[in-house]
Amino acid sequence: MRILVVNVNTTQSMTDSIGAQARAAAAPGTEIVPLTPEFGAESVEGNFESYLAAVAVMHTVRSYPEPFDAVVQAGYGEHGREGLQELLDVPVVDITEAAASTAMFLGHKYSVVTTLDRAVPLIEDRLKLAGLSDRCASVRASGLAVLELEEDPAGAVEAIVRQAELAVSEDKAEVIVLGCGGMAGLDEQIRLRAGVPVVDGVSSAVVIAEGLVRLGLTTSKVRTFAPPRPKRVTGFPLNLAVGV
Repeated sequence: MRILVVNVNTTQSMTDSIGAQARAAAAPGTEIVPLTPEFGAESVEGNFESYLAAVAVMHTVRSYPEPFDAVVQAGYGEHGREGLQELLDVPVVDITEAAASTAMFLGHKYSVVTTLDRAVPLIEDRLKLAGLSDRCASVRASGLAVLELEEDPAGAVEAIVRQAELAVSEDKAEVIVLGCGGMAGLDEQIRLRAGVPVVDGVSSAVVIAEGLVRLGLTTSKVRTFAPPRPKRVTGFPLNLAVGV
């Protein structure tokens, strides 16, 4: 089984961390292929960058030359999963939905701890769109920019733990979800400090993708995620043009 794990930003070191987390979660025999978009922002922290990342991720996946069995979109709260589902015949799993759905098996309410406050509305919207918001106690911002997660890992853990503890004590969350792909690898440290289950989206998405492949299941193509209709696409990456 080969799973493409696509970072939404262009920072290679973050792709490397995401890839390492994905490999740690994968079953023996699963090949993890981490991919970095060739264009886009160095970190994704708003709507403009998120929409840009959606195009970049689709372009990156369609450019991959070898067969693959599933795709993980490794950006929390980002746009683009729906476009991938239209383009591809294999399962597509977004880490936002993977982490939230996993958390719901572990407790009555979960809280997401993310990066900057401006990311909170994007995450709330994605959870609502996915039908996962009813059991979300809160989405809390750690105040860290995405790139700061790598620059100061110890400080990142402290900031995330602080918000996780408040989510448990004030918001009555029973599970914490890490709301950024760049937080990959921090789950165990935060779990020990916060005293509740901590869900990493990359790990969850890989396990879910493996399960869908093993079950022989993929996206329904009868309506919402039917392939794009063949038509001329002008001034766009050629590998996203359909039927031309």
